[in-house]
Amino acid sequence: MRLTVFWERMTDHFGPGYADTFAHDHVMAELGGRTVHEALDAGWDAKDVWRVVCTVMNVPREQR
Repeated sequence: MRLTVFWERMTDHFGPGYADTFAHDHVMAELGGRTVHEALDAGWDAKDVWRVVCTVMNVPREQR
């Protein structure tokens, strides 16, 4: 998954005002105790990060 697609999905789900805030502030154990930004910076694949976000935040299947 391209980062542009990842951020489009984040924005679609969380809204333009909250997507980056969530990605910057929400620490997830499933990402090794990292935020979305930290996981991506550490080399995690965007698709894997998106899957974690979907699981943790109960993103509906049709939006995954």
